[in-house]
Amino acid sequence: MNEAALQQALTDTQNLGEMPDADAVGTVGSPDCGDMVRMWIKYKEKDGRKVIDKASFQSFGCQTAIAVASIATELIRGKTKDEALAMSAEELSKPLGALPPMKIHCGQMVEGALRAALESESREKTAAETDTLRSPDQSGTLADALNLAGKTQGRIKIVLTS
Repeated sequence: MNEAALQQALTDTQNLGEMPDADAVGTVGSPDCGDMVRMWIKYKEKDGRKVIDKASFQSFGCQTAIAVASIATELIRGKTKDEALAMSAEELSKPLGALPPMKIHCGQMVEGALRAALESESREKTAAETDTLRSPDQSGTLADALNLAGKTQGRIKIVLTS
């Protein structure tokens, strides 16, 4: 990992914080280190295509997870849902250089939060069509999700990394 790139990404952290008017939200946590990332996505129509207009994140995690999440929110801007889903953790963290083995899970966590957000939109539409309640992991803050995680199943998606 390029330490200078990491420090620059942290200095220039982009898109940190909640997005109240988001179209999609996803949360992922790592049981190995206790880190969590929540990502919000807002779409817009551009040239007849639905593309990601903006994204933001919150992280309870190490500097690497914060840097990767910040970079990822910039990399996915202007992409369609399918284009963003096709991005791997390696692509999302590439500007930082190759992550050391003990930090690979940071990129995987960000990828997981992105996928959870992108896939949540489909789940929300299905839930709305069947008149069911919205999944609790799709609203509120990351702290809310942490507080509720032990009380009810299905609130936070845990991604196991090797």
